[in-house]
Amino acid sequence: MTNVSAKALRTTRIILATVSILAVTLLFLDFTGTIHAYLGWMAKIQFLPALLALNFGVIAALIVLTLLFGRIYCSVICPLGILQDVFAWLGRRGKKNRLKYSWSPEKKWLRYTMLAVMIVAWVAGLGALVALLAPYSAYGRIVQSLLAPVWAWGNNLFARWAEHAGSYAFYTTDVWLKGLSTLIVAVVTLITLAVLAWRNGRTYCNTICPVGTVLSFFSRFAMFRPVIDAEKCKNCKVCERRCKASCIHIGEHKIDYSRCVDCFDCLDSCKFGALKYRYAWGKEIPGQARNDKGQARNDGKGRRAFLAGAAIAAGTATLQAQEKKVDGGLAVIIDKKKPVRQRAIVPPGARSLKHFAQHCTACQLCVSVCPNGVLRPSTDLKTLMQPESSYERGYCRPECNKCAQVCPAGAIEKITVEQKSSIQIGHAVWVKENCLAAKGRKCDNCAHHCPAGAIQMVETEIDGKSRRIPVVNEARCIGCGACENLCPARPYSGIYVEGNTIHNEI
Repeated sequence: MTNVSAKALRTTRIILATVSILAVTLLFLDFTGTIHAYLGWMAKIQFLPALLALNFGVIAALIVLTLLFGRIYCSVICPLGILQDVFAWLGRRGKKNRLKYSWSPEKKWLRYTMLAVMIVAWVAGLGALVALLAPYSAYGRIVQSLLAPVWAWGNNLFARWAEHAGSYAFYTTDVWLKGLSTLIVAVVTLITLAVLAWRNGRTYCNTICPVGTVLSFFSRFAMFRPVIDAEKCKNCKVCERRCKASCIHIGEHKIDYSRCVDCFDCLDSCKFGALKYRYAWGKEIPGQARNDKGQARNDGKGRRAFLAGAAIAAGTATLQAQEKKVDGGLAVIIDKKKPVRQRAIVPPGARSLKHFAQHCTACQLCVSVCPNGVLRPSTDLKTLMQPESSYERGYCRPECNKCAQVCPAGAIEKITVEQKSSIQIGHAVWVKENCLAAKGRKCDNCAHHCPAGAIQMVETEIDGKSRRIPVVNEARCIGCGACENLCPARPYSGIYVEGNTIHNEI
């Protein structure tokens, strides 16, 4: 393989990776949900979401791809892997840093420990821990928490400019902080990845990422892979020092294929034609050092140290668009506060709290496309960052099923609008102390706006006086939150929704 073809391989990889990360990023930035009709498949081909969704076709395709060409997935499809390549590229800028890497043996104990932690957490239903380790979800949180507000601000500026120009083809959207804990996790994740990749390339992929560990089982047997020709090699170590996976050991003319992510940087750097990307399934690698059992030796101690996650306190005031709301221009309306719920509310199609917790990777894709501001990341430690419904800003409209359309992990199963109207995700609970009608005020907002007709105003004696108060028919209530959201009582609504452990069909 000539240097020209090596350069072509590397260029092709860069182009595909660029298109891939841009497509995935747009999925999280698009608050209209229109892009998902064209690029939604990019989320569904991510390894862990496909595994949780039991999408065996995608899993089989990714395994076959790895068996054919190695860990192409990590360099071309995984957005977090591509992001690390960007940081690594920035870290190599300048003559002193162009050849900054070196061989380091595989840290098996750390890789397999993290994989075991992921499996145990998934079986035990510890969705928060699974979400922290999931690479696709980590990237989604970074984009949704850090880039999406900037994107929304830019959209709002453009929409206002268009309005002044006489065009109403665009509309503004609310910019608000949906989850402080999720923001902090996203910032810490970004800083940790940036530092690791800047200094040591693909350290995260080859020591922490469970998806990289799983694919490493198959990449060892890839049909096509980089191969060192010991006879042509001049031991200059340029390829070793260009390898951001630290998997090339020129002293023994060997490559650790379990960690190689097929970036092709080594091929492009070899001036002697000693490195070729070729068919090598089951073939003896020329010059490969062997031990008594015929296996490659794995000696020496790695010089890379895994950096502990950096902590940061991010200012969040700038992420909220605080607009002064007034009632008739006279009195400031007090914002609603979230009620204390015994059980969380999860979207229709989630089936149950247990099913949702076991399948959701907290990628925030459904949060990004929710048009009514209903979904936001949970702050509960057991379900940290997994979306839950809350009705301070809006309610779950019966005609909307966008969250079910975009979920790649099967946590929210696809349902039609007709099916959604018959799924009971919770039930309304009346609170006498907060209800305006119970205090003698004329109000029937909850009954008037209930789309399921589950609330009726009934004449009842309260404190010796006749009052018309709301009575909830739990058998008909679907838990959409229209009553809670549209209740004029402040700061707490006179009626709120309690989540169901298992979703029922009515």
